[in-house]
Amino acid sequence: MNSIKRLTFPDTLKGVAVILMIQVHLMEVFASYLVSESIPGQISLFMGGIPAAPVFMGLMGYFAALSGISTTQMMVRGIRLFAGGIVLNIALNFNLLIHVLFYSWDFNIWHSILGADILTLAGLSFILLGLINIFSKRKYQVYMFLSVLFATISYFFEPYQFENHSFRYLFSFIIGGTSWSYFPLVPWFSYPLAGFGLKLLNDKYNLFEKVNKKTTWLILLIFLLILIFTFNFGFKNSTILMNYYHHNLLFYAWTLIFIVLWSYTWFYFNNKFEENKVFRLLQFSGRNVTKMYVIQWLIIGNIGTEIYKSISLTAYAAWFFVVLLITVLLTYFINVVSGHLKNFISKKDLKLFQSKSEM
Repeated sequence: MNSIKRLTFPDTLKGVAVILMIQVHLMEVFASYLVSESIPGQISLFMGGIPAAPVFMGLMGYFAALSGISTTQMMVRGIRLFAGGIVLNIALNFNLLIHVLFYSWDFNIWHSILGADILTLAGLSFILLGLINIFSKRKYQVYMFLSVLFATISYFFEPYQFENHSFRYLFSFIIGGTSWSYFPLVPWFSYPLAGFGLKLLNDKYNLFEKVNKKTTWLILLIFLLILIFTFNFGFKNSTILMNYYHHNLLFYAWTLIFIVLWSYTWFYFNNKFEENKVFRLLQFSGRNVTKMYVIQWLIIGNIGTEIYKSISLTAYAAWFFVVLLITVLLTYFINVVSGHLKNFISKKDLKLFQSKSEM
């Protein structure tokens, strides 16, 4: 049987996204306010914004459609991801929880445990995609409409308006409105929906094959001009975290245009330098994006309790190198160990099967 070569471009894109997430988490947690508000800090926040979470969530939706998994499988995966997100919240804030419980720090630990982050968003997104799958009949129009709808709904909610509401912890995951809600379903579910809808649209019309080079370059040029003339809007809303986490339809549209250009740029360079060592590292990171995301947060979250918002720009750069290196090495080590374990278990099962067959 001929082996099918894995498409490396999505891995590269996810790898870039997780590395950008690492650097922006360090900027948000480790770097002093002076650094995060400086020009390098603002660039860091921008690069850790649109090219990271929206790209990752869009790809998640696209490949959920590509995989063709059933409604039940989507919902089971969603429940696991959501539960994993809560466990990660506890683990990355473990040092903080120790200080609150045993050293009388004045902090509401439920804000950390029930924080709406990207893993909980991914989990809820899979659950909703499973439910939508029941009635949508895999029509791309349904997903595109809902994608725009979720981005539009955000106009009706203001950041932090549910801080003291009785259902604030529930609302944090669904519509935001609290300081511990970073990735609520509104508007962030728009991106998995857009990715899912794009895959169905391409299946119906085969757009990726039919659109010729001239048309492609014309579209990219138009998008580039739009971004150039509106860059101040996109940059400002990416670097003001309250605006980024709780953005509206206009910023969503700007983000989609940016993602198209960003993705095509990486597609172009990935085709040229696919076997380059840097791109191999990006592809490795993309294939192991969940492991790397978890590991980096365990490191940053627990160390961040001790040095929160206190380091210089030089120290930030050093920490980025160290955290990235440790994250990659630990991910590689986990893969090696799990590979050996699978090998050992499969050999043990084979011996057991052989012994039974000889009886």
